[in-house]
Amino acid sequence: MANLLKDVTLAKDRPKTLLTEKHLKFILSYGSNDDEYDYCTTEYLRMSGMYWVLTALGLMGKVEDVNKRQFLDFISACVDKESGGISASIGHDPHLLYTLSAVQIACILDAVSELPIESIVNYVKSLQQPDGSFAGDKWGEIDTRFSFCAVACLSLLGRLDAIDVPKATEFVMRCQNFDGAFGSQPNSESHAGLVYCCIGFLSIIGELSRVDADHLGWWLCERQLPSGGLNGRPEKLPDVCYSWWVLASLTVLGRSSWIDTSSLVGYILATQDVETGGFSDRPGDIPDPFHTLFGLAGLSLLQVPGLQRINPTYCMPQDVIDRLHLRPQVIS
Repeated sequence: MANLLKDVTLAKDRPKTLLTEKHLKFILSYGSNDDEYDYCTTEYLRMSGMYWVLTALGLMGKVEDVNKRQFLDFISACVDKESGGISASIGHDPHLLYTLSAVQIACILDAVSELPIESIVNYVKSLQQPDGSFAGDKWGEIDTRFSFCAVACLSLLGRLDAIDVPKATEFVMRCQNFDGAFGSQPNSESHAGLVYCCIGFLSIIGELSRVDADHLGWWLCERQLPSGGLNGRPEKLPDVCYSWWVLASLTVLGRSSWIDTSSLVGYILATQDVETGGFSDRPGDIPDPFHTLFGLAGLSLLQVPGLQRINPTYCMPQDVIDRLHLRPQVIS
């Protein structure tokens, strides 16, 4: 029978050390020219892009290299005066995803006081549905990603009391499948990115006892391929972003030792662009800020020297979470 396993082969001349200076240059230069094609075509996720860049800089200890005022003024310009939500870019509709990104940015910059906190809290609260789930925006899409965004956003603001947490928890648990993993809605396919969202949700509210860490841990560790990389679902290629989604979930569950961490480090390092800096999804592909953040975040969880610690629940520098006096639950 043919081997149907999908994977990539790592080249012998692949990068094997962390190219910190090149990544710093890549991150700082990204988006500096608003006439570039990439800048124009990614307007719909600009707020999240700013969070990726800022968090990556935080992991490299270089947050002070950005113009703090520029970030905060952009957030202010993206606040929807009617709903209180925050959009991806000026003139776009507000959405829970970008509202969380904006709150994360403000927390990293130690500028939460500049946010319209009550308006944001009311916006998040307005998106909770009768069954406990959360819509992403006024158009009504339901997804466990938004459950995580809601509790992460409110916990960062110290306002988890604004929503019905027990109902939200019951919805998340109804999205768990027979394999121990989670989907976007009840009876939806298990996916590692959604596992991270649901485990992150339970970590924030202190309800990790609701999951069987061994059962889910096995599903997660089976995401590792011979190349060392991790995928999001069975029979999919590895992608460096799952170095975060899978590894962070295993870390919160106290099961990170269940994968071959040294081979994962090797895979992540192999996705670096030795010319421009930055990380891509797979070796040889074009780097971008999204994969650069999650490549660095994965290496931080793996305690690769030269990087600041990252919090596995919030995907934010650990020193920021400490400053906010947050203690998300983890299994030791």
